[in-house]
Amino acid sequence: MMKELLAKCIEGNTLTERQAEDVMDLIMTGEATPSQIASLVSIMRFRGETVDELVGFTKSMKKHMSSLSYKSDVIDTCGTGGDGASTFNISTAAAIVVSSLKVKVAKHGNRAVSSKSGSADVLEKLGVNIQTSKDEALESLEERHMSFLFAPMFHSSMKHAVAPRKELGFRTVFNLLGPLSNPANAKRQVIGVFSTEYAEKMAEALKRLGAEHVMLVTGRDGLDEISITTVTDIVELKNGEIKRYVLKPEDVGLNSGIIDEIQVSNAEESALLIEQILKGEGPVSAENIVALNAGAALYVANQVPTLDMGVILAKEAIKNGSAYKQLRSLRHQQEEHYA
Repeated sequence: MMKELLAKCIEGNTLTERQAEDVMDLIMTGEATPSQIASLVSIMRFRGETVDELVGFTKSMKKHMSSLSYKSDVIDTCGTGGDGASTFNISTAAAIVVSSLKVKVAKHGNRAVSSKSGSADVLEKLGVNIQTSKDEALESLEERHMSFLFAPMFHSSMKHAVAPRKELGFRTVFNLLGPLSNPANAKRQVIGVFSTEYAEKMAEALKRLGAEHVMLVTGRDGLDEISITTVTDIVELKNGEIKRYVLKPEDVGLNSGIIDEIQVSNAEESALLIEQILKGEGPVSAENIVALNAGAALYVANQVPTLDMGVILAKEAIKNGSAYKQLRSLRHQQEEHYA
């Protein structure tokens, strides 16, 4: 079957939602060979994935993942990765700020695959525990308002795609599927996307998958975050409606920043910069981009009615020490874990 569907794709045809689900089932169960997986994702990257394909793939991933059931709403700040901009882990820093305000954050992430530093890499450098069981994840959500859902633990069936992804080295449909398949079934998300064209496709897919409020963001400087240096294209899904607009830092009361202040070379530098920011000692551009993205998360979490109010709240959490106190609490959890 995999050979037949590959032959269909190489001729320029697309898969139906059902066919896409069947293909991903083959990948998840180890029935597709590494070369078949590499061929499929390469063909799709070249011609562009469809909404039907994204929905079908995601349904299969959700079917095969280990789900986390939490009693109340959770949000996620997750990016597709692969923007190549060498910025620090902005969405991870934003998640810490948001959780310091007692908003439940189920942060889905991985080690670096198509970037210099994945969220798991930087959390380790910060001394924050990466949960190793569902019970730990639920306990962390309950007691510390944030849990890191390490993708390989919850998506163990993805192990069959790891080698082809690493060998290819470029971003593939799997970059898109991570944010679409949060193990805690987060229906409220801020998703950084490397391309606004893909953001639109993902919004349509999320609508079909039952998401409630999602902002998909693409900075025009190439960032898969809301940018502080230029305008950001936003695709927002809210209550079944999708709208597009452009956001400037000035729209939410922030000055435009400079890219140099938010770039790092590795996970160590990223962790160092995040700690400075959470202490209120980071460069202005770095602090502002965290506040901007945390503000968006507070907005989609329905904690504030507007994004600019979210930014004010996030800034306050940094200035009054709540954000750094939260980092220390998450570190304390690490110490308890190994005690």
